[in-house]
Amino acid sequence: MAVLDIKAETPGTVWEIVARPGDDLAAGDEILVIESMKMEIPVGASKPGRLIDILVAQGDDVAEGQTVARIDVL
Repeated sequence: MAVLDIKAETPGTVWEIVARPGDDLAAGDEILVIESMKMEIPVGASKPGRLIDILVAQGDDVAEGQTVARIDVL
């Protein structure tokens, strides 16, 4: 199993969680949305795989570079 950490590219607040653990994702599929400075910033899979875990909850504050999800890369 090759695990890929998905990181927040900007600080903000988790606005919405789109995907669920166990979901199969293609590269670019949205996992969650971060609200930062009144902008919605999607966080997606950079490679295809299966979503293992989401490490944040809706409403959580996240820092730039923080791991927010993990994918088992196909």
